Amino acid sequence: MYWLELAGEEDAFAAREAAVAATGVELLAPGVAGAGSVGGGGDAGDASDPVRRLAYTRAAHEAIARTDAEIDAAAAALDAAPLDRSGTIAVRARNVRNTTGVSTGAAERELGGVLVDRGFDVDLDDPDHVLRALFAAGERDDHEAVPGADGGEASVCALGWVAVEAARDFAPKPTDRPFFQPGSMAPADARAYVNLAGAAPGRTLLDPMCGTGGLPLEAGLVGSDAVACDAQAKMVRGTRENLREYVGGGDGGDADSPDFAPDWHVARGDATDLPLRDDAVDGVAFDAPYGRQSKIARHELADLVSGALAEGARVAPRAVMVADRDWRGEARGAGWTVDAAFERRVHRSLTRHVLVLDRE
Repeated sequence: MYWLELAGEEDAFAAREAAVAATGVELLAPGVAGAGSVGGGGDAGDASDPVRRLAYTRAAHEAIARTDAEIDAAAAALDAAPLDRSGTIAVRARNVRNTTGVSTGAAERELGGVLVDRGFDVDLDDPDHVLRALFAAGERDDHEAVPGADGGEASVCALGWVAVEAARDFAPKPTDRPFFQPGSMAPADARAYVNLAGAAPGRTLLDPMCGTGGLPLEAGLVGSDAVACDAQAKMVRGTRENLREYVGGGDGGDADSPDFAPDWHVARGDATDLPLRDDAVDGVAFDAPYGRQSKIARHELADLVSGALAEGARVAPRAVMVADRDWRGEARGAGWTVDAAFERRVHRSLTRHVLVLDRE
């Protein structure tokens, strides 16, 4: 079993993303979830571990014990737990979002003392093993699609050995890229959406409304091949420029790019009439035009969204749609089942509606 140290402020969404890299994910307390296993079947923490690709998980820890969010209870649980390793150790405690009254310094001293009494040596600079103690309390998120997200009160200390930490190797923020347009999505959000859509090495992700290319860019950075199109020629050119800069390879890419660079293709096209065969890709992710923005070429917004959803269901078994309103009815009408729906506040005038879709 593992403890997941979540990032951000939306635990239900973070836990749903974590489920692409772990089994049996269940929300335990603010910022903390449990999982039955992590990774893709290899050793947790190796370079290919999918936990490393997550946007809203900081780390996964091999579980030792779980208690109430109190130092004495944590120390007693650690003293009683079987510890199947040797070598030097360091203890790192965290008061998650300052939800408890626990002093992390006092917790580290107390838990470190328990480990020293059990024969471990302390090395704060380069330890063989790091014990993480996560203290969290308060109300869990409430979301019907996420196990454990029941709105209940929690008081938890999760003790575990650090197994794998997220790489957080996102693309630079949009304003620092070669091609930028206002309204571009934050890289961590784009990473989470492509993860939910199934992006991974050996898979191909489609974005039929790519804009400045934030979604295919994050797909490429996790090792997925990418196909993208947009109605505007300048967006096609800009997406190619950004992909060449940060992913390499692809159509028109640098001939000196490393052999392992993911493949990508970007073209001008209509999201409602894709030049792709049935089941051509493994997943679709797109950020639909918002009511106040964007050139929508020859389509009304509702027709564009409905057509894009229908084409997505033709070419892929899963999708993630991001929009400024709820398009669940249109998604179901296009042949999708809504696996989960989230509302994510960006700022006062924008809440993103995120649909995680599976083909019927």
